[in-house]
Amino acid sequence: MWVMIVSFVAGLILIIVEVPSILRRKERNELWVFSTLLVIGIGLSIAKGLNWSTLNPLDVLNFIYKPISDFIISLLE
Repeated sequence: MWVMIVSFVAGLILIIVEVPSILRRKERNELWVFSTLLVIGIGLSIAKGLNWSTLNPLDVLNFIYKPISDFIISLLE
């Protein structure tokens, strides 16, 4: 429970500090990227804090490149 509260408070502090300057510069795309990454970060932080299993980025890369690697190796043999 504390993990969720701390994650939300940290996210709220980041929003309070960063969003006004982004809005003053009228950079809507940067605001979308910031918001998306913040939501992903808070979600992953909560998941890790609650000991939920999270996806490892290396597993995704391995899933994508393993068939390609196998194909290239079969061509070279």
